[in-house]
Amino acid sequence: MERVDKAVPKAVNQAVSDLGGYIRTQRNNAQISLRQLAKLAGVSNPYLSQVERGLRKPSAEILQQIAKGLRISAEALYVQAGILESRESGPVIDAILADPELSERQKQVLLDIYSSFRREQDAAEDGDSDGDTHQPEE
Repeated sequence: MERVDKAVPKAVNQAVSDLGGYIRTQRNNAQISLRQLAKLAGVSNPYLSQVERGLRKPSAEILQQIAKGLRISAEALYVQAGILESRESGPVIDAILADPELSERQKQVLLDIYSSFRREQDAAEDGDSDGDTHQPEE
């Protein structure tokens, strides 16, 4: 007989519950009723209620529809659902990801450019912290 690890289903159930709580929190923050979000996302009220209570695990497609309804990035929900690994965040990154006018491709290009600027800045600051202050000669 094959041994089944009981921690795995528990971890999956906890992740689904956390996702539902996250969606509920985002919905409350946006001041949208369950009924309104269900309509915006194109799902039934009972289904969305079950998602929020951690009884259902929505597909990536449904998560994307919920994200659109909440006006947040689908990536944020994918991370919560365990579909994607979390990535760096901050006000600029969050603003780019939350912008509904940008396509996913445009968001990725902007994030890549922003990351390269940050790496360049970090490298410049590391060079200055070596005690090597670049003071102009007189």
